[in-house]
Order: sequence, then structure tokens, then C-alpha cells
Amino acid sequence: MILRGDDAGAIAQAAEALARGELIGLPTETVYGLGADAASDAAVAGVYAAKNRPADHPLIVHVTGADRVGEFAHDVPDFAARLIDAFWPGPLTLILPRRPDRAAAAAGGQDSIGLRCPSHPVAQAILQAAWARGVHGVAAPSANRFGRVSPTTAAHVADELGPELLVIDGGPCEVGIESTIIDCTRGVPVLLRPGLLPAAALEAAAGERLRGPGDPGLAEAAAPRASGTLASHYAPQAKVVLMEAPQLQAALDALTPDRPAPAVYARTPCRVAPGTVVQQLAMPRSAADAAHDLFAVLRALDATGVPEIWIERPPADAEWDGVRDRLQRAAA
Repeated sequence: MILRGDDAGAIAQAAEALARGELIGLPTETVYGLGADAASDAAVAGVYAAKNRPADHPLIVHVTGADRVGEFAHDVPDFAARLIDAFWPGPLTLILPRRPDRAAAAAGGQDSIGLRCPSHPVAQAILQAAWARGVHGVAAPSANRFGRVSPTTAAHVADELGPELLVIDGGPCEVGIESTIIDCTRGVPVLLRPGLLPAAALEAAAGERLRGPGDPGLAEAAAPRASGTLASHYAPQAKVVLMEAPQLQAALDALTPDRPAPAVYARTPCRVAPGTVVQQLAMPRSAADAAHDLFAVLRALDATGVPEIWIERPPADAEWDGVRDRLQRAAA
């Protein structure tokens, strides 16, 4: 059931469902989430079951603001506090030391927890209404089957998880890919998943250089598990193949009538031989626009039933890191 996010009654209905331990679909600026009361192990178990997600793969807990961090985390380092000041509300998740008495199931059993404060007004309205009903944080991974393409509209959620789920419609997601994730449990900021936020801006706000998960001097054994960091993720049913523009054109030139045609998503215009029907969509030149469109495009092309989706590899520029990360995982 899809309800309008600009309806106060729908917001109240969603908050009451969360307080009863039920699941809801809710919009954020990144993607739509499958929400549950983060403090309820039974509700969180419902999220894992609905997504067919491994129970040790942690969820991100959404809170109303910086003043709610202490509900779930302790010993917040100074650089993390600076990141919160700079980018919350917004598409940034921080992995922080978890309070031992909070949200163990949502954290996948780890002693750390991922926290985010979404900027979407409908998400904020739901979180505020839920708080008033005793729900102090909403665990909300993307509202799709585990490993599949994330939803960026309410209709995507209903198509993925069924019409019985209460989904609050906040319109198409503004960002379109999941949040940046920074691990703040190892004394320095460690980038676990790129998103829309530029690394240079994150470093400027943190006052520290961002590390990578495999950087020398970081104890790999201490690295927390985090959402969306598996090698294979965000994948449609069709096989995703990444190619440079010349390789993509050569593959199109080599198509024969007896081979099922792929779909193509590319920034560079491609030629197709006469008589060959290939569905093509143009990738935006802007990284932000490409991020906004990415998951909707993958879903639309997948819906045509093509066996493969050939995608021009994004530029190596830092602003494309989030899009490139999602496509590499989709093609893994």
C-alpha cells in the first residue's frame, strides 16, 4: 500500500506501524529504505527476512539529528563530530562504537553501529513522529532483495517487496545512490563506501586524510562490516558488463543476428549495424545526474528482458567514485 508523504495521516500511520514492530518503506534523499524499530530485535529480524539478507550483515540506523547519536553510540571521536556538523542531515553514514545495550541485531552483532541522519523531509517527519511513539531510531537498509538494484521510487519498493508493505511516497530520490560510509572506530576516518560527497570535502571537514580499508597501518581484523560493501551488489537480473567506449563499439560491431542483443548505457554515442535492434540510453555527462538516474535506468533496462546490459565505464575522476563503485559491484 502506497500512501502520500505529504499527508500527515500517512506519516502518523507509518510511525504507528514502526511502534508496533512492523516494517515500512520510507523515502530518503539517497534511496528508499525498508524501515523497522532499531531497538526491536524482532522487527529487525523481519527486515533481514524480507530482504533475504544475512543476519550478520549490519543495517544503518537512521536518527533525527546529531543530538540522537548518544542513543546508540559512545566515544564519538572529534573528527566524526566534525563530519556530523558538516554533513548531517545528508547522505553520510558514520560507523561508531556501539553502546553495548543498544541495537545488537541491527548492528549484525558487532560492537560498532552505522548511523545516519537523512535530509529528506518525509524521512524526517517519520523519524520525528516515531520518536514521539518511543521509536528512537529506524534501521533502514535499501528496500529491495539483498544484492539487487536499490529502489529510488515508491513504485520500485512495491514491485520489489509486494503491495502489502506500507510505503510512504516521497517522490523520486534526489541523490539516487546510497550514502557515503566512513568508519570512525579505528582512530582515523576510513572510507568504506563512496557516495555523492567528494573525498576532498570530507577530508576538509574531518581535518584528517581519508584512509582506504586496505591502507598500511590499519588493522584489517578490526574493520567493521558495513552495508553495501560486498564485492557483488546492486545487480539486476541481466548480466552487467563494463567496457571502455572503443571496446563497447567493437562489441556492437561484432553483434550477429543469431545473438540476443544487449541493452546499452553509455555517454559516448554508439553505432549499430542496420537491421540490429539495440535499446540504448544515454548516460548523463554529470556524475551527480548519472548517480540520480543509475538505479532507475538499471531497473528499466532489466525490465526489457535483455540478457546483458553493456555500460560504458565511468570516468576515473573522483566525482564519479560513487557511480563507479556501484557499477563495479553490479558487474562483479
